[in-house]
Amino acid sequence: MRDVVILGSTGSIGTQALEVIADHRQEFRVRALGAGGGHLALLARQAADFHVDVVGIAQEKATEFAQLWSELFPSLPQPQIVAGTQAMTHIAQMLTGDSESSGVVLNGITGSVGLRPTLAALRSGATLALANKESLVAGGSLVRQAMSWPGQIVPVDSEHSALAQALRGGRHEKGLTSPVLSGHSEVRRLILTASGGPFRGKTRDELREVTAQRALQHPTWDMGPVVTINSSTLVNKGLELIEAAYLFDMQPQDITVVVHPQSVVHSMVEFCDGSTVAQASPPDMRLPIALGLSWPDRLDTVARPCAWEEPCAWTFEPYDHEVFPAIDVARQALATSALHPAVFNAANEECVAAFVAGRIGYLDIVSTVSEIVETFEDAGELSVAAVEAAEDWARQAAHQRFMTAI
Repeated sequence: MRDVVILGSTGSIGTQALEVIADHRQEFRVRALGAGGGHLALLARQAADFHVDVVGIAQEKATEFAQLWSELFPSLPQPQIVAGTQAMTHIAQMLTGDSESSGVVLNGITGSVGLRPTLAALRSGATLALANKESLVAGGSLVRQAMSWPGQIVPVDSEHSALAQALRGGRHEKGLTSPVLSGHSEVRRLILTASGGPFRGKTRDELREVTAQRALQHPTWDMGPVVTINSSTLVNKGLELIEAAYLFDMQPQDITVVVHPQSVVHSMVEFCDGSTVAQASPPDMRLPIALGLSWPDRLDTVARPCAWEEPCAWTFEPYDHEVFPAIDVARQALATSALHPAVFNAANEECVAAFVAGRIGYLDIVSTVSEIVETFEDAGELSVAAVEAAEDWARQAAHQRFMTAI
């Protein structure tokens, strides 16, 4: 039985992870749950259902949670409450180990606040099932330094989970997700698939008048506003490219993005002999989540497979660099310094918020991000404080540009 800590338990990743665990209770024991506190009743029900030892929560929600627990579950012992700004970091380091048999910390927190818990989990020696992409985007070099053993990180994003699975088809002695293997790498390049978003095939002129309402209508996924807008601009693929470079120790130019509207092939690996290995499944985040919890093993009956008895067609096409320049901006950020990706991400978050609020136009999102990334000067320090300072600088730079535009 594997011990599990879930950070962000009331969010989409966390709730689906607990669904997987509920169907495989003989495989896992949930030791702790962490959440911001926006859904206290759900958090209490989760803690009671899985008999967790510890709950991590924001300081201002601790008393309310305790009162709610006594009302809902008067006959059950209350879990220990860890509250405050360091609550997630505290429970992230509960589990210790030095191999794949250790406990698993699933980081499903949204935003770069997930970086410190990621580093804490890695330093504890626990396996890290990583769904918090900002940890790698903002602090990829720090994450690499914090690893306790090869293969400690298991990616939970569907694209990176697909790459990790496909990499089993050949030899790849580099990367964070697998132990070092003997011999030269057989990997030629990684291929990230993108749905193309709601504006696939559009020209830049056609995108000038795009409204937030239109941009929030994704053809495949039901996601929050930031992720949905990122999908429409292909900023999400830029972020995933940065993640993949750190996870699998690949150069930015050796990671290709292709448009695959059906979203069934989640990513591919091309090997040196010309063969390509793909991971395919109907869109369902429970599959990469389950793999993150059980890696390197697979659980039974997690998601439905492709229906091979029915006719289907999958298409692939190159993305338009001129219409969607975000991926090139991400490549440049990654190639410039360890802190430029943090600037890329933070500036984009501010620009998306400004677009949704009607303060800037759709095409202004990526163009503003590009300007901010080009302007940033890395002082050479690499630390969590330096990452946070770079993010703060990017947010302030974005706001200054918004004020100038007004």
